[in-house]
Amino acid sequence: MSDYMKEYGAVAAQFCLEGEVTEICPYGEGHINVTLLVTTTKKRYILQKMNTHVFPDPDGLMANICGVTEHLSARGIETLNVVPTKDGKSFIKGDVCYRVYDFIEDTVTYQTASDINVFRNSGKAFGEFQNYLAEFDASKLTETIKRFHDTPNRFANFKAALEKDEFNRAKDCQKEIEFILSHESTYGIAMDSLKDGSLPLRVTHNDTKLNNILMDAKSGEARAVIDLDTIMPGSMLFDFGDSIRFGASTAAEDEKDLSKVHFDINLFKAYAEGYCGAVKDSITDKEAELLPYGSYLMTIECGMRFLTDYLAGDTYFATKYEGHNLVRCRTQIQLAAEMEAQFEEMKKIIRDILA
Repeated sequence: MSDYMKEYGAVAAQFCLEGEVTEICPYGEGHINVTLLVTTTKKRYILQKMNTHVFPDPDGLMANICGVTEHLSARGIETLNVVPTKDGKSFIKGDVCYRVYDFIEDTVTYQTASDINVFRNSGKAFGEFQNYLAEFDASKLTETIKRFHDTPNRFANFKAALEKDEFNRAKDCQKEIEFILSHESTYGIAMDSLKDGSLPLRVTHNDTKLNNILMDAKSGEARAVIDLDTIMPGSMLFDFGDSIRFGASTAAEDEKDLSKVHFDINLFKAYAEGYCGAVKDSITDKEAELLPYGSYLMTIECGMRFLTDYLAGDTYFATKYEGHNLVRCRTQIQLAAEMEAQFEEMKKIIRDILA
């Protein structure tokens, strides 16, 4: 018997699995939860040890996931299927929490966009996900991470870390500090618009990376959006913007050579074609107008968070060397500045797609 069978066999036995468990082994490349592949004599499952440090409200988190996946399944949309425990619960709750999903067979994930069509297809997948949930009452969802994209609150945290400057690091990043401070007037538009109702409250995924889409292994078409832990109420701008922040950059998030870091308007256009094509019938005029701003906002917010963590002593993001968070901050500021300079072209691309 393998070590994983010894450690997790009794856990797996508490779920309504078909067949007898024959193997349990690590699976995937996630960094938040412990993810295992469970093979039985009849089918395969995903077993996860849930990270309740990052997500301290497992009840709210699983209620979100069950609500959204049941809504999608009822409409015939392929999605994650939560396997219940033998006592009818959606997860095992205790000092350690566990859940199980059916394994979605014959799919692959991509870590990076191998070509522009893959990125376009990812835009279509997340757009369709948004569209399928357009009628879902997002106010029913729990904020699994409080004030996650409340950029003004992120800015307040940044200013507090700057004022404290506990590790005497502010002297090494004056240019970055000035950039963040000088853009204060741009940070509140999304939250203010959600509060006054001019932006609709929507179901948002909040982690719209390419590797959170299962693609069909044969056709290459998107099958299902996964990693739903960060499902929350929010704005379409958040999901669209974070995809662009991550996917329309010409370099890695921690590239030290800023001459390699650029915002690629052609990748933006490709993703927008997929995304906006999918949400064409549900997107509002205000959302369409602000999608380029959403790209900038998610990028500058991420840079702000990296800089905040750098000033505070690198307590949140995992780092591989001293100054890693500052390097990350610089790439995001570079991208945000280039997006800002191309707002009009970005807006025209969106208008033409939606025309």
